[in-house]
Amino acid sequence: LRWSPWGRPGVKALVTAGVFVTTLWNLRIFLNPSKGSGEDSKHREPLVILVWEWPSKQVPTVNRDVCHELYSITGCQLTTERQLLHRADVVVFPHSRLQPGQDKLPKERLPGQNWVWVSLESPSNTRALAAWNKTFNWVMTYRQDSDIFIPYGKLVPNRSATVNIPAKTNLVSWVISNYHRTQKRAEVYKNLSRYLHVNIYGKANNKPLCKDCLLSTISKSKFYLAFENSIHRDYITEKLWRNSLLAGTVPVVLGPPRANYEQFVPADSFIHVNDFGSLEELATFLKTMNSSRYRQFFAWQRRFSVKLYTDWRERICAICTAYPRLPHGRLYPDLQSWFNS
Repeated sequence: LRWSPWGRPGVKALVTAGVFVTTLWNLRIFLNPSKGSGEDSKHREPLVILVWEWPSKQVPTVNRDVCHELYSITGCQLTTERQLLHRADVVVFPHSRLQPGQDKLPKERLPGQNWVWVSLESPSNTRALAAWNKTFNWVMTYRQDSDIFIPYGKLVPNRSATVNIPAKTNLVSWVISNYHRTQKRAEVYKNLSRYLHVNIYGKANNKPLCKDCLLSTISKSKFYLAFENSIHRDYITEKLWRNSLLAGTVPVVLGPPRANYEQFVPADSFIHVNDFGSLEELATFLKTMNSSRYRQFFAWQRRFSVKLYTDWRERICAICTAYPRLPHGRLYPDLQSWFNS
């Protein structure tokens, strides 16, 4: 018989262990493909967001690193260069730029590419939605149930804040540019003005306010008519956030129900038109309010500060933050039905 080293127990155990380790290593590679694979490399690459046409008339400076430079959002590249369509993970389409018959959307959607419909207008002021059925993967609006939620503003925690109430020289003010008698807000104003005087500014009254004059003028009023141009769920605009809360006046709101407002701001920070049985009662409440009761409306300032969303770059960069949790491969079959719901 030929002598063999494999017959020695120590060597045999060593070889067996080596085979076991090799098997585990191969199994690891099989279950976890190499990090050098194309799919994983793509995952590690920055997310490319292409804005097909900028939402506002004035297009700000947009470079690929703007999300990181301005908002500390990493792994996100913003661009308006359509030649990068083939590299875009997400393409953004503002509704204000989607004109039926004149649109020039991409001829085809690349595999894995998601299209976003964007609007900050209410359903009452949004037309021709039926033309965009089965076109968009995600929606980006002021509605809380949007795939990407972009409110006009919000309250952010600020424990060090103090109450600051500007000096008041008049009771009620209202800034209005587009006045239409058929709107609910026009009807409410007309009836309310029978019982108290309202200082009206804006184009509708031939008293436009410059950008730097707006807040300083409104802040002199005790109350501000934060009347929305149409009444829809979650449609709470800068009339509340900027013209009222940021200006340092108490908002008298006309919009969705009180419960909806309370999802955004404290219940004791505003007055809702629907809180009263009549507009005469509302007028009496405003005119007879004492200073102690008035100060209670500013208690929110001890805990919060107002954050406005005014830069579309910040809104669009938010897509990158939301991206990991967004559903892929879905299309909105009936955009109009969703938005009007």
